[in-house]
Amino acid sequence: MKRVNMVTLGCSKNLVDSERIALQFKQAGYEVMFDANAASELVIINTCGFILDAKQESLDMIFEFVEAKQRGEIEKIAVVGCLSERYKEELPKELPEVDIWHGTYDYEMLLDKLQVPVAKNYHNNRMVAAEYKHFAYLKVADGCNRACSYCAIPLIKGKLQSIEIPVLVEEAKALARQGVKELILIAQDLSDYGTDLSQPDALYTLLQELEKVDGIEWIRLHYAYPTNFPTEVISLIRDSKKICKYLDVPVQHIATSVLKEMRRGHTAETTREFLKRLREEVPGIAIRTTVLVGFPGETEEDFSALLDFIKEFRFDRLGVFPYSEEEGTYAANHLNDEIPEAVKQLRAREVMEVQEVISLEINEAKIGTTERVLIDRQQGTYFVARSQFDSPEVDNEIYIPADDEYAPGDFVNVRITGATAFDLQAEYC
Repeated sequence: MKRVNMVTLGCSKNLVDSERIALQFKQAGYEVMFDANAASELVIINTCGFILDAKQESLDMIFEFVEAKQRGEIEKIAVVGCLSERYKEELPKELPEVDIWHGTYDYEMLLDKLQVPVAKNYHNNRMVAAEYKHFAYLKVADGCNRACSYCAIPLIKGKLQSIEIPVLVEEAKALARQGVKELILIAQDLSDYGTDLSQPDALYTLLQELEKVDGIEWIRLHYAYPTNFPTEVISLIRDSKKICKYLDVPVQHIATSVLKEMRRGHTAETTREFLKRLREEVPGIAIRTTVLVGFPGETEEDFSALLDFIKEFRFDRLGVFPYSEEEGTYAANHLNDEIPEAVKQLRAREVMEVQEVISLEINEAKIGTTERVLIDRQQGTYFVARSQFDSPEVDNEIYIPADDEYAPGDFVNVRITGATAFDLQAEYC
């Protein structure tokens, strides 16, 4: 049996693409491995080209497999995804050892190049990559219609391309048949989902249909733009028994002057209004955000305003990125990246120091409360689990003693007994 190794870098949207490609290989009779070190006839590297660190990670991975090919451990290398889309003219000249280069769309064409037949279920079925198949990402759209000055996604992925609701519902049913219990909806901008289909209520309708899928118990929403989020979805989050009381809203900054240079299309006032509405209309909702520091023109006063805002709003979850210039973007072409890298890194550390205090206080307040949690994996003598307020890989984890009565993928009720800034300890109720 021939073997193919699917290596995925970057975001969860890439993972969805890899899983869809992997299923076609499996149906064609291949043994499919994910992110393996073992020898194989073919390795497909799904790359990220979003920011400098991600691009370097992708290049390092390509170099690693080129060396493996030279040692005779691999017969053929295919590089796909954002990096190869972004640098489709340059990379083939620099790395002739790679057999196939392919971008981010028309993966059926890639399969044709590799002489793998495309099954009828290509667009709404996948092979879940995780060892424990109780959660999976559901990519509802690709591309983006926003014009944020620092972001290269529209250059790589193009305009918003929403996936039709019936296709997504069939995909959700197929995932549920594989044992998936939690769906994590992802898009570059969930707030915009369906607008290109002339369906302004598309996200609301999609969520209503996904609630009907047997086997799916949690539905989680990622990457909601702070403006034009469908108001009817807020009440749906509040009232639904399946939609997690959780929303990822990347605000990026709070200083209006910085937001203007970022071309975000929202101000400090509209940002505050949206976040306040979420908390008022969905009591107990966990709001995750990301912020970008060291953007060109960000003054000490702007940065202080951001820190004050974080202290004031007390986000449940927060990540921070130092600005890095991306060629081809408006910011790279028109703004002076004059803030020293050391200052950017210092500001990022200051943000996380503030958030660490907030996170610890929020977690300590949970001691003594009960939660329904989903067990993700076993680690030593403990199960590692999550509540509805935590997304995998980026948020809190809850540690409970391992018990033979349960296994990864099970829901259990626990009582919180201890807390650190980013993790909780619990016991069974």
